[in-house]
Amino acid sequence: MKSRRILYISQEINPYLPESDISLTARRLPQGIQELGNDIRIFMPRFGMINERRNQLHEVIRLSGINMIINNNDHPLIIKVASLPTARLQVYFIDNDDFFQRKSLFDPEPKGQNDNDERSIFFVRGALETVKKLRWIPDIIHCHGTFTALGMLYLRKFYNDDPCLKKAKLVFSLYNEAQPVEMTEHLFESLKFDKFKPAATSVMQGKADYTALSKLAIHYAHGVVQGSPELAPELKSYIEETGVNFLPFPGLEFDAAVYNEFYKQILP
Repeated sequence: MKSRRILYISQEINPYLPESDISLTARRLPQGIQELGNDIRIFMPRFGMINERRNQLHEVIRLSGINMIINNNDHPLIIKVASLPTARLQVYFIDNDDFFQRKSLFDPEPKGQNDNDERSIFFVRGALETVKKLRWIPDIIHCHGTFTALGMLYLRKFYNDDPCLKKAKLVFSLYNEAQPVEMTEHLFESLKFDKFKPAATSVMQGKADYTALSKLAIHYAHGVVQGSPELAPELKSYIEETGVNFLPFPGLEFDAAVYNEFYKQILP
């Protein structure tokens, strides 16, 4: 495959967060794909438990300063960057004091409301808006974890006419997440603000749990990867029903060539 531009959007990346199927894949896969001659960009949230000093994060002033309106509230977008140890790769972090200061991944603030819907929307939109500001046009956008599932919806229905993003093929990696993100039905109110019609999320059947978010991502993806050894039978069945391009669990060796061949299958 000739050199391609591949954007990775992940809810977790090691070593910034503990080891998991997601964080290890999101760390090793981009490096392997880059070593095969591709151009890579990586995004993740700047969760509050990430030590900025230890990991040498610093703000990118020229990319920060965008204000995004989420559910009728204005939130400043802050972009930070760090270099992955032992790799020639940078990670861009999406940050905002309202959403990512708390010392947990997906738990609400003490006695606070569950705002994971707004946090997820801010994250995926923040990553995509930053890519546009970089003037970097991806061939493939590969999302990891249910916190990024809304990215599939936004790419197909919100950014579908954007000259930077509209041609990208979408890949979603499904994982057997130990503590999957939980959202409430408030998600559908938040999506209304961005003018999504109920039909756009009908596959979720009014739910916003792990299974519903996973089905949404599968529905809009051009390709789905099984990122963990085991997946819920309901999701496996749904993948078969949709007929989407599917890569079964490729093992823990992170053989980038396997993913590279899969990308080639879904590219024109």
